[in-house]
Amino acid sequence: MDTSRHSTDPSPQARVARKLRGMPTSDGAGVKLTRVIGTPQLDMLDPFLMLDEFGTDRAEDYLAGFPEHPHRGFETVTYMLDGRMRHKDNHGNEGVLVPGSVQWMTAGRGLVHSEMPEQQEGRMRGFQLWVNLPASDKMVEPRYQEFAPDRIPVVAPDDGVRVKVIAGRIDGVAGPIEQSATQPLYLDIDLQAGSAWQTALPDGHNAFAYVFEGSVTIGEGEEARAVQAQELAVLGGGGRLVVRGGDAGGRLILVAGRPLREPIARHGPFVMNTREQLMQAFVDFQEGRF
Repeated sequence: MDTSRHSTDPSPQARVARKLRGMPTSDGAGVKLTRVIGTPQLDMLDPFLMLDEFGTDRAEDYLAGFPEHPHRGFETVTYMLDGRMRHKDNHGNEGVLVPGSVQWMTAGRGLVHSEMPEQQEGRMRGFQLWVNLPASDKMVEPRYQEFAPDRIPVVAPDDGVRVKVIAGRIDGVAGPIEQSATQPLYLDIDLQAGSAWQTALPDGHNAFAYVFEGSVTIGEGEEARAVQAQELAVLGGGGRLVVRGGDAGGRLILVAGRPLREPIARHGPFVMNTREQLMQAFVDFQEGRF
């Protein structure tokens, strides 16, 4: 689209407050991934506790999967780009995540689950995001919001722009995920070379953009910053976000959420508000109360 009019738009503009790259690590039974949020560079971005990107063509990097492990006090969001992953928990829930599907799991008071690959070869790629729960929801019953690719709407707001709406609302189209506590926005944005799009970030939300293919420019004029593949941009300023595809186009996730501004006590798979609650989580897990 023609963005020349943007330079005269007086509305506040979201900008890149900082950029960073993730750290190679492994989790589960040795699955190789890149941790982008939850590192010494960016411990968290309230309400987001962790962001992992996984992506490999090497089966040995993912075959061991994520055997049974517990969670309490937060939510996990798994977005599969390529590959198949079977999840199963101790409450009797089970399913397979396929390319393009999304699972938003509210661990609440606690569950024990596993996430294991449903393939022996080929590419596996996607994201897992951890989202904090407010104190009032830490001990709710676990639940799942799980949606196949055909349940996630795609809008084409401008030439060369495709947006998958996982959570939030774009051009009157709402994503299937709902969470009143953090009111999340979660978009997968695909931009052809030179194509640009603008949207309004939710007021008061913390937001980030993570580019996973190509490159993009975020902002305009003196505020414009290039963001390359495997770079995360923490967004500041709120208001109007302008994003443009780079020379070879770009693809990114744009995520925003209402900050909770509550104390956090966390260790491993448990995220609570006090040290006492954290210790109780370990006791409850060890005594089989999840």
